[in-house]
Amino acid sequence: MTTAIREATPDDAAALAAVHVLSWRAAYGDLLPGPYLDALDPEERAAVWRARLAAPDRPTVLLATGAGGRAVAFSCFRAWPEETPDEPDGSGAAGVLDPATTAELAALYALPEVWGTGVGRELLAASTEALAAAGFRTAALWVFAGNARGRRFYEAAGWRPDGASVRDVTGGRELEELRYRRELFI
Repeated sequence: MTTAIREATPDDAAALAAVHVLSWRAAYGDLLPGPYLDALDPEERAAVWRARLAAPDRPTVLLATGAGGRAVAFSCFRAWPEETPDEPDGSGAAGVLDPATTAELAALYALPEVWGTGVGRELLAASTEALAAAGFRTAALWVFAGNARGRRFYEAAGWRPDGASVRDVTGGRELEELRYRRELFI
């Protein structure tokens, strides 16, 4: 599959929302309640993405397009958010991450029809290159512990769990999320 990757703009909000909703429904069907996934509203998500992309402190969003310019995947990243008291306290192996040198890969989603085609790997590589070019030394992300496919994907690209985990309620279900980390300069 031929893929082009570019930075997303507010005009891409509907396309991002479509990828976001369809990928969640496919990827998290075993983790989240069906009614919650069915209720995900692409128009509502589009409004969120439009506002996020128009904000002065917007994250970087890379959009992967396939044939005819159709959006097939996207990633979203930014400086690691400041730790808050209810987040991991930095004790143990995980540690507190420095927003000055660490980026958060906040999202990487692809349409189910392109899973296994290399689009995700290409987008993750482009995201990693962009983070390094922006001066970040390390990148981290959160992944559902039960998302075996996602964990295999990140591990194949050199990401590793760093020992931090949080429990969060999504769709009325409490799920564990694991923090994965990767050094950008190896």
